[in-house]
Amino acid sequence: MPQDFSSQISPPLLSQGSDRDLGLESTLQELSMYNFQVELSCTAIEVARIFEKYPLLPGAILREQGKFIGMISRRRLLEFWIRPYGKELFFREPLSMLYSYARTSILQLPDTTPVLTAMQLTLRRSPELVAEPVVVQTASDTYKLLDIYELNLASWQIRGIETQVRYERSQTQMIQNDKMASLGRLVDGVAHEILDPVNFIWGNLTYISNYSQDLLKLIAAYDQESSGTFNYINNLKEEIEFEFLEEDLSKALLSIRTGAERLKKLVTSLQNFCHIDDVYPKPGDLHACLDSIVLLINSRIQGEIEIVRNYGHLPPVYCFMGQLSQVLMNIFSESIDSLLNEIVRHQFHPENTNSIDKPRIEITTKIISQEATKSGAPDSRWISICIADNGPGMSQQLQQQIIESFSMEKRADKTTSLAVSYRIVTAKHGGKLKLRSQLGQGTEFEILLPLL
Repeated sequence: MPQDFSSQISPPLLSQGSDRDLGLESTLQELSMYNFQVELSCTAIEVARIFEKYPLLPGAILREQGKFIGMISRRRLLEFWIRPYGKELFFREPLSMLYSYARTSILQLPDTTPVLTAMQLTLRRSPELVAEPVVVQTASDTYKLLDIYELNLASWQIRGIETQVRYERSQTQMIQNDKMASLGRLVDGVAHEILDPVNFIWGNLTYISNYSQDLLKLIAAYDQESSGTFNYINNLKEEIEFEFLEEDLSKALLSIRTGAERLKKLVTSLQNFCHIDDVYPKPGDLHACLDSIVLLINSRIQGEIEIVRNYGHLPPVYCFMGQLSQVLMNIFSESIDSLLNEIVRHQFHPENTNSIDKPRIEITTKIISQEATKSGAPDSRWISICIADNGPGMSQQLQQQIIESFSMEKRADKTTSLAVSYRIVTAKHGGKLKLRSQLGQGTEFEILLPLL
């Protein structure tokens, strides 16, 4: 009398996933999976009947006395049954006998594995195992089967979403670049309009200064000739406080000259910062670029942060000066934000103020050489621009996040000012951007540009 193995076979259940809501961070637990448990003691013919009843079932989870043993796929069973005498040899034997012959390596993953990662792992398998289902562990001793075609479909959907997101972000970035270029041209035009009257003032100040001196000499000559006999003139001089006017006139002219000179430098710095680069790099003065950026950020630091310049002897460097100005501004902004936040924090904790040094940003430029590598590459010379602050520093976790944002994958997710700076330094200039920081000591950014 045939033995009944129905109690040893659990009916196949399909868990419905949420593939319509798949995203870039979707995991395997969001996909549809099969829960089909079989004891090794049941016969192969019973499993064959289940496969015949459920044609989409990719395989079976094998257990021995309730303990997970492995997996056998529909494809592997069919391969044995179509062999000569395969049905006679295996159909009525326990499944353990067939599994001893059909056992292959399986890909077992937790259900928290991202879909794209699981797809990469399946493609790394040997060609004869590419179509095998994936065993997904959903709990400590609970396993389900994921059809490879379901995984492929989900992967293609996510890739489509990723491509669409990248396209939309690239379009947004192009629009933003156009806006910034238009803004740069607008600011450059406004700066040019401001610079024209400033040049008029600056050019005429010399003549006004000379004219005023000549007039004062003439008045002194009249005084000498009149010998103080004209009472009306003497009264008028007292009324207008002539002695104070004579002394203060030169100071006023000097003050106007200083203000015009400062305004001229500020407008010139603004023009340099908004400069639109040409197609090819041109030689530029890095020290003048740094001075322009420092002049622009003076309104933010308001004397609370000390700027120390340690300039070395640098030759003109071929670069895209407009883009390099953006990099320097981004780095300065990071340091200034960190120092200003620290200043505010100490205002709420005055007991620690005395032990804190004055906030400082130190700029160091120099030429460095790197020794030849083992591959035989010649020695190279680099322009080094170090921007260091004595702020609170960064944790290792934050440093790791910043470094990861430099990668292509993270830049596609979210573009930061430092990621843009990294791309400009490395891709546009063939240089390097390094970050060094320590909690309680400060942060240092170093830009290395190749010296041709």
